[in-house]
Amino acid sequence: MGLNPALLQALASENYTTPTPIQAQSIPDVMTGRDLLGIAQTGTGKTAAFALPILHRLAANRVAPLPRTTRCLVLSPTRELASQIAESFKTYGKHLGFRVAVIFGGVKYGGQERALSQGLDILVAAPGRLLDHIQQKNLDLSATEIFVLDEADQMLDLGFIKPIRQIVSRIPAKRQNLFFSATMPSEIGKLAAELLKDPKRVQVTPQATTVQRIKQSVVWIEQGRKRALLTEMFSDPGYTRCLVFTKTKHGADKVAAYLEAGGVEAGAIHGNKSQPQRERTLEAFKKGKLRVLVATDIAARGIDVDGVSHVVNFELPYVPEAYVHRIGRTARAGADGTAISFVAGDEMKLLKDIEKVTRQKIPAIDRRNDKALGALDAAISAAGVAKKPTLPEREGRPARDGEGEGRRNRGGPRGNSRRSGGPKGEGQRAPRPERSSYNPMATEQGGAGSPPPVAKLKRRRRPGRKPVTAAN
Repeated sequence: MGLNPALLQALASENYTTPTPIQAQSIPDVMTGRDLLGIAQTGTGKTAAFALPILHRLAANRVAPLPRTTRCLVLSPTRELASQIAESFKTYGKHLGFRVAVIFGGVKYGGQERALSQGLDILVAAPGRLLDHIQQKNLDLSATEIFVLDEADQMLDLGFIKPIRQIVSRIPAKRQNLFFSATMPSEIGKLAAELLKDPKRVQVTPQATTVQRIKQSVVWIEQGRKRALLTEMFSDPGYTRCLVFTKTKHGADKVAAYLEAGGVEAGAIHGNKSQPQRERTLEAFKKGKLRVLVATDIAARGIDVDGVSHVVNFELPYVPEAYVHRIGRTARAGADGTAISFVAGDEMKLLKDIEKVTRQKIPAIDRRNDKALGALDAAISAAGVAKKPTLPEREGRPARDGEGEGRRNRGGPRGNSRRSGGPKGEGQRAPRPERSSYNPMATEQGGAGSPPPVAKLKRRRRPGRKPVTAAN
C-alpha cells in the first residue's frame, strides 16, 4: 500500500503480514489526506487502519512540534482504550522517533503537563481531562493537522458530544478528520455530517449484525439466582477466560465478590476504580490469574484481550447495539466463541429488541425454579459474600477519583481498608459444586433442552417485587 519502510519494518517485527478488510479499504485514502467515516465493530483492526496512515503522513512531512501543541489529536471515550491506542502508535512508529502521549482522568496532572509542554506529534486523550488541560492553557490545538474521533457511539452514551464540539471548535478548519463508530444512530450520523467533508465511507460489517463464529444462547432465570448460575457455570474448567457484563458499577462489584466466595477467581473493572486498580485487574485477567472479568459496558470498551472464550450477559443492555459490541469480545481473529445471556422476566422486551435488531432468533432454555441453583445460592451467601474483597481491593487502595475518566473530583469519603471483625469461618469460599462439563442449554435433569419459543414464555412477577432499575 506504499507505507513508509520504517512502518513496514515495525509491522514485520509484530508478524503482521495481511491487512484486515477495514485496513485495506481505509489506509490508501487516509494516506492521501481524505476524511474517513469508518463503521466497524471491535476486533476488526480499526486502530491500525488510522494509526498507520497517520504515521506515514507525519513522517512524509516531518515538522518539530511547538511546545504545548500536537500535530495529531485522537479522542477516545475510556482510559483503557486511550492507553491501547497510544501503545499502538508507539509500536507501529517505533522506528520513526515521534513523541506520543496519552491523557485521561484518574491520575495526577503533573506528568501530563510535562509531556504537553514539550510538544507532541500524537496525543491520545479522553475528552474530560483534555478540556481541563485546554482551559489551564497547557495545550493549544491551533497547530493540529489531523483529528480522530474513535468509538463515537460510546462518546454519545457517555454524554461527551458537547465537550467534543468544544474541542473541535479549537482545531483549525483545515484539517483531516477520521471518524469511527461501531454503530450509527441518528445523533452520531448528525455529528459525522458536521465534522466530515466528502469522506470515504468504509463499513466492513453490516450494522448491528453479530459475528458468525459466536454461538449464542439465552437462559431464562430469576434475577436473584443469576449469580448462582454463574458460579455453577464456572465450575467447569472449560470456561478459561470469561467476560461478564453488568449494567451497573455496584452490580459488577457484587457479582465479582460473589464469584470469589464461590471459589471462582474473579475481578471487576468500572469507572469507580482507580486507574492502578483497573490496570492490575486487567493485567491479572490477561495473565490468567483471573478466569473471570466482570465489567460495565463503558469500562469494557477499552478491553483488548485475545482468547476470550465466553461472554456472559449477566444483565441485558438497554441498547440492542450494545449487545453486538459485548459479544464481539469473543471469537476474534477467526477463533470460535460463546455468548450466553441470562434473561429475567422483566428483560423480555430487551431480548426481543436485540433479536429484532440482529435479525435472528437466539435459542433459549428455561432454568427458572431450579432447586439446585437455590441451594447453591444459599450455600455461597452463608459463606459471607460481603466479607470477600475482590482483587483490586486486596492489592491496592480504594478508588478516590470519582466516576469515569472525567475531571477532578475532590469530594467523597475515603475507602476503609481495615478488616472487620467476625467469627471464624466468615469470608471463606464455599466448596465448588461438583458438576462435569457444564452445558447452559441442558435442563435441570441434564438432558438436552427443547426450549419453548420466547414468544410463548410469559413474564413472571413475584408479588410485591419492584422492577430492577439501573444505578448508573
